[in-house]
Amino acid sequence: MAKRYKLRTGRVAAVISCFLLLLMIIVLSSVSHGSDSEKTRPAAGTVTMSYTSSCTTTSVTVTSTTSTLPVTTTSVPYIDCPEHIAAAVWSQDEQRLLYGDNIHARTAPASLTKLLTAVTALRYVPKDQVFTVGSEQWLVQPYSSLAYLSIGSRLTLYDLITGMLMASGNDAAYTVAVSVARARMPGSNMTDEEAVSFFCRMMNEIASEIGMEESCFVNPDGWDDERQYTTVSDLIRLADYACSIPEIRDITGTLQKDITAVSGEYYNWTNSNLLLSPYSEYYCADATGMKTGTTPDAGYCLIASFIKNEKKYLTIALGCNSDPERYELSHRLYDLIQ
Repeated sequence: MAKRYKLRTGRVAAVISCFLLLLMIIVLSSVSHGSDSEKTRPAAGTVTMSYTSSCTTTSVTVTSTTSTLPVTTTSVPYIDCPEHIAAAVWSQDEQRLLYGDNIHARTAPASLTKLLTAVTALRYVPKDQVFTVGSEQWLVQPYSSLAYLSIGSRLTLYDLITGMLMASGNDAAYTVAVSVARARMPGSNMTDEEAVSFFCRMMNEIASEIGMEESCFVNPDGWDDERQYTTVSDLIRLADYACSIPEIRDITGTLQKDITAVSGEYYNWTNSNLLLSPYSEYYCADATGMKTGTTPDAGYCLIASFIKNEKKYLTIALGCNSDPERYELSHRLYDLIQ
């Protein structure tokens, strides 16, 4: 009996020791994490990441491997409000990441896609080439943002891109995609759907070329599709490249524009980016342009460009819960720029 009692007390002692050890771990953990809302996260971090994905659209496959962005070596305050999926601040002059939060998280690109649509179109077709708005308009999803193009209207590629980027017109995006695809393959008799698929193949090829290794595109307007995705890391590359194209830089930086189509129709477009509007509470005098995006899967998103202290920067805010919050986050990102 004495032996059994000794064994039992040994077990009790072991249990008590484990309990005390666990309690110590919990106390130390709570002390180290604290409840300070002004946490800091090193912007340097580790942003080199092995990432493999397959993007297939009508016989094109884009495979990615590794994505690396140069980063700063200093710590900056971590922004946890307003709520968002991912965010970044990028120095275009120094080509380095000043702030990055969840930059490799896969998310829907929404209308940020249209920057790549514009890049692709201007790569292959002169900006003054005239196209006719046609039956591709039936591919535009209900409740889309529109440039309100009229079927039969004839516009230059530049004007179509203006309606696509300023008013975020999905109708303009489809006319651009179908028209440019057919211009690249004259006499092919592609259907509207086939032309869109062909154009998306060109989009993915250019995305790969400029270093977008974590993205896939299957439509030109950014409508939610589980096969269409991107990351902040890739959007930095896209926006940085798009800024090098004068037509895109000028269009995205314009607040309001009146257009008379080649066929005589009149269009009036206002930029959806409220950072550019002096009449908006979100106006920023240093803002120079870029693109909004909103879908159920993507949330409220904004790529914004700035010139501050004579230097150029990009901010990216993805997955906000409301229109005001994407601008509040963009302002907080802008405030990180020294």
